[in-house]
Amino acid sequence: MENKIIVDSCLDFNPEIFTADLPLERIPFKLRIDDEELVDQDLSTMLLVDKMKLSKNKVSTACPSPQEYLDAIDPERVNYIITISSKLSGSYNSAVMAAVMAQEKYPDCQVHVLDSESAAAGEDLLFMKLQSFLEENLPTSEIVSKLMDFITNMRTMFILNSLDNLAKNGRISGTMALLGKVLKVVPIMTDNGEGEIALKEKVRGKKKAFSRLVEIIADEVSDASEKILAIAHVHAQETAENLKKAIEEKCNFKDVVIFEAGGLSTVYADNGGVIVAY
Repeated sequence: MENKIIVDSCLDFNPEIFTADLPLERIPFKLRIDDEELVDQDLSTMLLVDKMKLSKNKVSTACPSPQEYLDAIDPERVNYIITISSKLSGSYNSAVMAAVMAQEKYPDCQVHVLDSESAAAGEDLLFMKLQSFLEENLPTSEIVSKLMDFITNMRTMFILNSLDNLAKNGRISGTMALLGKVLKVVPIMTDNGEGEIALKEKVRGKKKAFSRLVEIIADEVSDASEKILAIAHVHAQETAENLKKAIEEKCNFKDVVIFEAGGLSTVYADNGGVIVAY
């Protein structure tokens, strides 16, 4: 049976990764700025950044509905759905509901919903892992088992120019957001192992923060030569390239791949934000 991959729009962009023959469907979030709703589908993130700067209000996001996921499910294929962390959005729950609806309508329909327990680079990396397993023609049960293990062991970290959007949308505390505004402290953020955002370290200055990020990765990664590291960025190509070079000098990763952030990642990471996962 052929396969289909369905993702929400927290998956970022890299044309070299999204091969033309891959059955991939990206289900968009909806982003609301003041009274305007933007669909995260072929959205100009530069325009989005400009609109966020002009607004004094928080940017709200609406995850895909169960019906949108249901419409994407192909009962004639094995469907894999990858979502942003269930602790950050309702996207995973919508996908699970859609899977139940699909299996009620088509009893033989195969749908496997994967909570990335991450976002941006983490979801990008999980997609790449799934793609590699499909290319190896592994059995479906083995693929799902390996992906669940991969999610458990994946690490996500990020450095943002501003934590304001995360605080406005309730993803972190207002106190944590203030760190970046006090004495030039730059927070290095991470996942807490359960799909939620936590503070890893506080560093004085952006340059030192990125150097420390590389040190943390080098200290904590195991079997780097067997792993791929993903970097997602919001209009920070040069920063991402420099970070890639610094990581490659310290760690022997199998590959380091750069993604350009989509709309949803841009809302939370904001202009200049950089997220890594491995």
